[in-house]
Amino acid sequence: MTQITPQPGIMDIALYQGGQSHVAGVEQVIKLSSNENPFGPSPKAIEAARDSAATLHRYPNTDHASLRAAIGDVHGLDPAQVICGVGSDEVLQFVAQAYAGPGDEVIYTEHGFSMYPIIARMASATPVMVAERDRKVDVDAILDAVTPQTKIVFVTNPGNPTSTMISEAELGRLAQGLPDHCLMVLDGAYTEFVDGFDGGASLVDRFENVIMTRTFSKVYGLGGMRVGWGYARKPIIDVLNRVRQPFNLSLTALAAAEAAINDTEFLEFCKSENARLRVWMADELAKIGVPSDPSSTNFILARFADQAEAEACDDHLKTQGLIVRRVAGYNLPSALRITVGDEEACRRVVAAVTAFKGGAA
Repeated sequence: MTQITPQPGIMDIALYQGGQSHVAGVEQVIKLSSNENPFGPSPKAIEAARDSAATLHRYPNTDHASLRAAIGDVHGLDPAQVICGVGSDEVLQFVAQAYAGPGDEVIYTEHGFSMYPIIARMASATPVMVAERDRKVDVDAILDAVTPQTKIVFVTNPGNPTSTMISEAELGRLAQGLPDHCLMVLDGAYTEFVDGFDGGASLVDRFENVIMTRTFSKVYGLGGMRVGWGYARKPIIDVLNRVRQPFNLSLTALAAAEAAINDTEFLEFCKSENARLRVWMADELAKIGVPSDPSSTNFILARFADQAEAEACDDHLKTQGLIVRRVAGYNLPSALRITVGDEEACRRVVAAVTAFKGGAA
């Protein structure tokens, strides 16, 4: 018998399930299951990626200086306090790897990103799920769950798959209430869809124990490139860089991300279209008895009478070539997460759900 065994917690990890991309027997589908930008990446990002092909024999810079400088310019942040990763997922992993281990606890909320317990177990820490209230993060419930063993609290804001968010005042109350030994990680993958929200950057400036993460996978349309970043006090960034592989981001990914973040005109177009179509689709579905909370993201969480109706609607949508996301794994069995696509996609969703509910499409 082999004596080779994995670290404690590894075999408790349930494999992450991404959004479905194909439907058997249906050739042309519209994928609305992964919250991707229906307009794709900035044309300037595509051009930068193409231009990078001539230098693919060169290693990328290890310090990501040019991209960090661009992030700093756009968001008014100190580039020395920015770290880049293979998606924001990798930055979250850096945090757990550096600050949690056996005997430590990592708090996340019941409808939070499903990678949090996976990341905790990767570090051999214990994930602790805390209840939300009406599909929103409950600050008091988190504070009540904190113990001397708690090292990290993950908060998705705006939430995924809920689409809801809590105020900066509530986030500040949470940061203030955590003990000195505990880090608060604000996962802001959908920050750009909220006007006037900095994703928690100002909280990083106020509190030493706050880390903010962002991604290029959503509004910037670079999910296939896998680029994310984090912002924290310099001592924390110094620690995280010690567990980051020096060449974690490719030359092409760095070039595309820098071009994308500098194309503010395309960004504003994507945000404007998302806001318009998000409200329209949510309102139209509500009229036929499919409500959703006001969304602060590029998707809505459509709620049905029960799990059976949600799954039946999902099955019907698939026959129409529309792929959305079941979220029973997020403790929301009677809901479907629907990405806000372009206008044609949104109209097709409303027509298909209307037909399913028995009305005139």
